Amino acid sequence: MEAYKLKTIDDLLISPEERVELIDGEIVRRPMARADHGMVQVTTATELGDLPRRSGPGGWWIITEVSVAYEQHQCPSHDLAGWRKERMPQRPRGVVELTPDWVCEIVSAGHERKDTLTLFLLLQRHHVPYYWLIWPEDRTLIVHQLDGDTYRVAMTVTLSGDEDGAVAGKGMHVPPFEDVELDLGYILGG
Repeated sequence: MEAYKLKTIDDLLISPEERVELIDGEIVRRPMARADHGMVQVTTATELGDLPRRSGPGGWWIITEVSVAYEQHQCPSHDLAGWRKERMPQRPRGVVELTPDWVCEIVSAGHERKDTLTLFLLLQRHHVPYYWLIWPEDRTLIVHQLDGDTYRVAMTVTLSGDEDGAVAGKGMHVPPFEDVELDLGYILGG
């Protein structure tokens, strides 16, 4: 009986498959994106759209569907990730090796364990300062903030289906983007 060999980033890079990522040494297909997932990804990127235009302090690189190499056997593709320009002055290219300052995962049905446990522990271990989890169907955002070596919940926002997205959640300051007002009604599908 042959021992199971963990896949590496090199294996991922030569994989002929589309929409795959490396999780715990296994090349896995990314979940099929549903309309709610895609809309939240677009609205979040749009709402944060001014941050990449800034230079110097306060400037960010915000990227969708980006692969980040954390370890030899860990290279997930994040729904959204961001790097402060003061840490990464040049535009990111290819598979990014610098740990992000912020990651946002939009939780997909059937893949909750990956987002809420596997990636949660990976990002915590690599000291990603902020980890957002968004449940589009529930219109919920949970912001995790690194406190020492562990995450703590810094903010939870749930918008009910009765609320008008144009009003509810407007003008909120959400870590790590406290210097801008975000419209969470827009982000969460209002």
